[in-house]
Amino acid sequence: MTDRLIIFDTTLRDGEQSPGASMTREEKLRIARQLERMRVDVIEAGFAASSNGDFEAVKAIAAAVKDSTVCSLARANDRDISRAAEALAGASRARIHTFIATSELHMEKKLRMTREQVLEQATLAVRFARNLCGDIEFSPEDGYRSDIDFLARVCEAVIREGASTINIPDTVGYAIPELYGDFIRRLREKVPNSDQAIWSVHCHNDLGMAVANSLAGVKIGGARQIECTINGLGERAGNCSLEEVVMAVRTRRDYFGLDVGIDTSQIVPASKLVSQTTGFVVQPNKAVVGANAFAHASGIHQDGVLKARDTYEIMRAEDVGWAANKIVLGKLSGRNAFKQRLQELGIELESEAEINAAFVRFKDLADRKNEIFDEDIVALVMDESVVNDAEHYRLLSLAQRSETGERPHAAIVFAVGHQEHRAESDGNGPVDATLQAIESVVQSGAEMVLYSVNAITGGSTESQGEVTVRLQHAGRIVNGVGADPDIIVASAKAYLSALNKLQSKTERVAAQG
Repeated sequence: MTDRLIIFDTTLRDGEQSPGASMTREEKLRIARQLERMRVDVIEAGFAASSNGDFEAVKAIAAAVKDSTVCSLARANDRDISRAAEALAGASRARIHTFIATSELHMEKKLRMTREQVLEQATLAVRFARNLCGDIEFSPEDGYRSDIDFLARVCEAVIREGASTINIPDTVGYAIPELYGDFIRRLREKVPNSDQAIWSVHCHNDLGMAVANSLAGVKIGGARQIECTINGLGERAGNCSLEEVVMAVRTRRDYFGLDVGIDTSQIVPASKLVSQTTGFVVQPNKAVVGANAFAHASGIHQDGVLKARDTYEIMRAEDVGWAANKIVLGKLSGRNAFKQRLQELGIELESEAEINAAFVRFKDLADRKNEIFDEDIVALVMDESVVNDAEHYRLLSLAQRSETGERPHAAIVFAVGHQEHRAESDGNGPVDATLQAIESVVQSGAEMVLYSVNAITGGSTESQGEVTVRLQHAGRIVNGVGADPDIIVASAKAYLSALNKLQSKTERVAAQG
């Protein structure tokens, strides 16, 4: 046992399973560098066997990250484990995380395997993985709904084969804090060699208790690793939120008696980066990283905070990184200063041509916006027209007009492959007119299931607008994100971004499938 809590971040793996949250290799690498800057102990970079794209992302992160352990998920079979080991070959510290379901429901309906077959496969998988990597984590999928005696047999066997971390997932978010904590405690007591492994918790938020369950697993159950994601990102209702468990343990150290190695001043920058990258906007009343988390509207509260901050604040805003929203560059800033700031933000473009293209867009933005914030720079670099000129759909120009009493009209010029297309349309509003103009050419047949607008830096009408568009077509769900001081232009960018993702034929294996 140790008095240190290990933070295992799975934003890039389990978080990416959110509908529409898939990320490119460059986006994953950027987030991984921020997680390393935040001093996350373990970064689960992806599921290497699920696709060539995931393999390359894990490989790139393994090569780039030096201060955190880099982990890849693998099902309990030799092919997945070999693929994970290959992707992790360049890591300073590597971990293979293998899993197989152990609940009666999953074994019967999904795996169609007996208990003894599952036990044997888990044992052989960990034995095989241990010969390829010195750090092995094992997860019994749907562990909380498994028979505790059978689960204890599996855990004992995989620890004997060399698993150094045992993670007990609440895969479907079914747990209640006291019951989950007690389940972990009783399980550890039933496993004779439990002291030879670190015990971990991985909770989903279907009933809104992922953080509470995780902390109960630590306090009551004796777990010393929590698996979590930035902003609680994840499939269905999401995962345990990293920022919430870290600040809970730090703020209530008197109760938990545990230390975490996280640089909490990097929490808000990480939250904003993940939000901008995935298009999943953080709700204003979200704990720790929401826009209202440190805002006081009540006159009584305001008076108390002015007299003594701890009357209504148990954390300081600057401790989690809110003070980091600073002006960094302006219209007179040169290319070297811009390039240096990209490095400080963990953004590495692969060629001088890409840096030059990003700098041109930065100067254009600076001509329209007096104050440039870190979030603005991240947004303009993430614009896919800067990062990848090979995108199938690219916005070239847009003109729109709207007048009280008249139907709005938009005229757009955009590229489809190597061909330039012009289209015009009326609409119920300027955004509707713009997107209808695009659809008149593309005819994607996609259904828009989400359209949202968010101010990137907030505080003034000069802020860049960030638009998220979620499209659904033929069983696929994708998010497109666009940013621009002109919200109509941002909307067109977001829509074309989503169409580009629908255009991509990349297939991935679902970790839970």
